[in-house]
Amino acid sequence: MVSFEEQDKEYFEHIIRNLSDRGVQLDDIAEIVMFLEKDYIPGLNTEIAIHAIKKVLHKREAQNAIMTGIELDVLAEKGLLSGPMQRIMRTDESTYGIDENMAITLASLYGSVSVTNYGYVDKLKHGILAKLNDKSTGKINVFLDDLVGAIAAGACGWLAHNESTVQEMLKNK
Repeated sequence: MVSFEEQDKEYFEHIIRNLSDRGVQLDDIAEIVMFLEKDYIPGLNTEIAIHAIKKVLHKREAQNAIMTGIELDVLAEKGLLSGPMQRIMRTDESTYGIDENMAITLASLYGSVSVTNYGYVDKLKHGILAKLNDKSTGKINVFLDDLVGAIAAGACGWLAHNESTVQEMLKNK
């Protein structure tokens, strides 16, 4: 039987690999976190932002959402979904909101700070989100763009809810 810790490590590494395969690095997500938090956490740096991102990526509910969304994007890109679903994913239909619902659920794991940050970056398409949302690349990132925004927003929530830890980390940098 696989322990929770072994499974967490496997899921985390799988997500990091899949994000990288889809063109997303932790630094890209950290850039969004820094953009969102620059006015609230003086001295915030990439190292602390990535620490918060990793906290999100180790949360089981977040892992499940991320793995599911990326898997659906990959299957759609390979043309392996059934007719209507394949068309929805290929065209990223504007009324298909399951991707946003999944991202909002992920963001909500870290409170209202995360949910409002997610809505803001989803609308703004800051940083890597603009690239992921670019339909001209031929890539299908229906879920990925929203999930990356939600990961960044979740990290913002983690930072907000762990202010004393963050302040200690800033002091020791």
